[in-house]
Amino acid sequence: MKGLKKKRRIQVIAVAAVALIASTALIGYAMRDGINFFRSPSQIADTPPAPSEVFRIGGLVEEGSLARGQGETITFRVTDGAASVPVAYAGALPDLFAEGQGMVGTGRLVDGQFMASEILAKHDESYMPKEVIDILKEQGVYVTPDAEVSMN
Repeated sequence: MKGLKKKRRIQVIAVAAVALIASTALIGYAMRDGINFFRSPSQIADTPPAPSEVFRIGGLVEEGSLARGQGETITFRVTDGAASVPVAYAGALPDLFAEGQGMVGTGRLVDGQFMASEILAKHDESYMPKEVIDILKEQGVYVTPDAEVSMN
């Protein structure tokens, strides 16, 4: 009788392990298209991704690079201080989008140009995505905003 209980327990554990592995594999398979990796312009210049890979790029909009009025497509360059990547976007830009400001875009790199499907801009004077701040700090470009100090 003890042998039967032990055998049944091992079977239940084995079935549970197989079910766990199968569910993890199915979740990973379902999420494969929903994961977008973040890259800086320097990382893209060093190792360009495949044209079929969707990823996110972030940095500052390069001064003097914003060109509007070429049909619906807007072009500009995004930089992290060490490298810059040309970006093309067809659509309405966020209201706070401007040269010299932080941005994050989602899209593909095609023939050396980032074809953006989505552009996000900072939402107030002090916000910048953490990934962009980290990369700009590595390049020595980012300066921490002055914090107000109270003398109470």
